[in-house]
Amino acid sequence: MSRRSTLRVLAWAALLFLGSSAAVHAQQNKDMTFFVASEGLGDGANLGGLVGADAHCQKLAESASVGHRTWRAYLSTVGAGSAVCINARDRIGRGPWRNAKGVVIAENVDHLHSANNNINKETVLDEDGDEVNGIGDDPNEHDILTGSTPDGRCFPPGSDTTCGNWTRNGAGAAQVGHHDRQGLDDSAASKSWNSSHRTRGCSQANLVSTGGSGLIYCFAIN
Repeated sequence: MSRRSTLRVLAWAALLFLGSSAAVHAQQNKDMTFFVASEGLGDGANLGGLVGADAHCQKLAESASVGHRTWRAYLSTVGAGSAVCINARDRIGRGPWRNAKGVVIAENVDHLHSANNNINKETVLDEDGDEVNGIGDDPNEHDILTGSTPDGRCFPPGSDTTCGNWTRNGAGAAQVGHHDRQGLDDSAASKSWNSSHRTRGCSQANLVSTGGSGLIYCFAIN
């Protein structure tokens, strides 16, 4: 075989490989029902409330070709006055939930909030299938906004754990989890994916200072 023929065969083989890889990735994306937002809204914990957070998840899902599903942000809100609080666990459907590579992170809501879920830095991927920075990376972005208790529920009234139910970018605080399940110590809180600690405030700078950038978990409900 001539050198030109050999190069032509290799080129065709490369195209076939790339096509096959793209097909596999497309199928995995089609099955994706969970991701971490690759970016925040850039306004601290002001997400435009639950409506704005859900819209952000939906927009990112559409960019990853899974906009045919309905997406919801994993966020709780605190009740005030006659308003009833909202639990993050009640907003995200029944599962199972798969990341962009088709790996199941939880079979159902109870599994998600148990010690046996499959949540760690290698499985908690963004909508493009990329890992999100955690402890040891620069910058560290392992703080994920949730406003939730470890079992996925809202905090009692009077607790500022949601930066005004995701409408403030100044004073206040938001409860966050560590997607990599790591922290500066070996405590249970440091290992919690959804309820590790509160931020120093609600501004973008405050979120960054405690190890985050305003990222949220997104789940498909259908």
